[in-house]
Amino acid sequence: MGSMPEPIKEEFDVLIVGAGFGALTLLHKLRKQNLKVKVYERAAASGGVWYSNTYPGARVDTDAPVYQFYDKEIWEDFTFKERYPGQKELQRYFAHVESKWHLAKDIEYNKRVEAAKFDESRHQWLVECADGTEVYTRWFVPALGFASQPYVPYLKGLSDFKGQVYHTAKWPQWGVKLKGKRVAVIGTGASGIQCIQECGKVAEHLTIFQRTPNYCLPMNQGLLNEEEEQKKKKSGAYQAAFDTSYTTFTGFTFDFYPKNTFDETPEEREALYQKLLDEGGFRIWLASYQDMLFNPEANKVAYDFWRKSVLARVKDTAKAELLAPEKAPHPFGAKRPSLEQDFYEVVSRPNIDIVDLNTTPIVEITETGIRTSADGSAHEADVIILATGFDAVTGGLTSIDIQGTDGKTVKESWANGTRTNFGLALSKFPNMFLMYGPQSPTAFANGPTCAQVQADWVDKFLKMLRKQGVTRIEPTEAAIDRWVSRVTEVWDGSLFPLAKSWYQGANIPGRKVEPLNWTGGLPPYIEMINKSIANPELEDWVMVRSV
Repeated sequence: MGSMPEPIKEEFDVLIVGAGFGALTLLHKLRKQNLKVKVYERAAASGGVWYSNTYPGARVDTDAPVYQFYDKEIWEDFTFKERYPGQKELQRYFAHVESKWHLAKDIEYNKRVEAAKFDESRHQWLVECADGTEVYTRWFVPALGFASQPYVPYLKGLSDFKGQVYHTAKWPQWGVKLKGKRVAVIGTGASGIQCIQECGKVAEHLTIFQRTPNYCLPMNQGLLNEEEEQKKKKSGAYQAAFDTSYTTFTGFTFDFYPKNTFDETPEEREALYQKLLDEGGFRIWLASYQDMLFNPEANKVAYDFWRKSVLARVKDTAKAELLAPEKAPHPFGAKRPSLEQDFYEVVSRPNIDIVDLNTTPIVEITETGIRTSADGSAHEADVIILATGFDAVTGGLTSIDIQGTDGKTVKESWANGTRTNFGLALSKFPNMFLMYGPQSPTAFANGPTCAQVQADWVDKFLKMLRKQGVTRIEPTEAAIDRWVSRVTEVWDGSLFPLAKSWYQGANIPGRKVEPLNWTGGLPPYIEMINKSIANPELEDWVMVRSV
């Protein structure tokens, strides 16, 4: 008796993993080519980080209107309620996008991709999911974002704690009651700052465990008036903002001030810094003097101004020195600052303590709290919040068993360093394109701007390849060598390497410290990636035109 035939596997032209900004805009574009496209999303809804990060205070750090898709069909009848929208507002937005673009029919939720292997005989990827599903796809697009793999450091005794433990990136969708509780927050990155800002107002007592102070900047939050926003849309102000975002270093609506720090008098510098601080957001970081992130002396002037602004708000001298030390722990802006609304007022409250992990590191988690090296006693807590960030930029990709043509996984291939062509493609991983991944502008650009730039490129490239009958393509090693060298050269010419940051993977023990983002600005990046596919011969790519 013969064996049962193997079930026929479904085939797609394009399979996209993830359902954030990059994935949704690419799905929308590729369907116009009449391609069979499918999105697999591990969560129960779209939005990427804006679905999973539901911790108190979670919100964007890009001000309106550029934190959205630039398609008029989407923005003409949707208006955000705040200058910096929160997580719930972003969920409302993604539901609107799905409805307008009719995306739901091509998205499968609660679908976790676990492995993928390229089949040379078919020029297709065989993709395996946690539920046992196996499918073939010609083009494979992991659109995982830079914050999809939460990082939890080793903390001795954590499993012994009798209270509740939550990572900010895995916050329960139904919320957590913190009112009247003793809360401990470990970490002061973006999620830590936002969480502390809200928890500190309701907790009976809050203990902050800080290794490095966050150089927080005033958000200058505000409500948006529907009528006024509609006027801006009709006047062309929205479209002008979108157009501008493609021309600035970061994809925002502002750019660096076209002078060096010491070109102006101390009074002029003070006036500019104050203006940027008052306008809010990242302006004092990314619209300041053009040499601020390259010249140590210029950087110190900016840091001293920022510190003075914090000291004016924090009257407790001990707390002030922990939050804004006289000697900067690292250059101003070399780590990503977080935006705050009333963080410094909240942490000034008497029911909030700050533990300096540099002088009193955590020894262990006990059944009732956190013990440090200070005196052996524990800081009592009912809830421990791990605001410990992510294995950023590469972690999402290396957590999946994606196997190249040499038998190595992405993680194995990058053991000695990340290697891509423009952050979009890898050698020995044919027909695979990345979205919002390593060695592209990613964390140094407005997310939606960068996602739309890369989606446009993938859309254009696939159209060209299909027209030429290409069924297999990967970048040359020479092209990758050039790009890795260029990324490193630009990074090393700045002050960014002087901070132990997730920008270079320094927050993950044991991993190679290296630049994980392109820091040369969005406009040059757009020019380079478009130039790379402008010539039909595609010298930087190895192609096969039939199978």
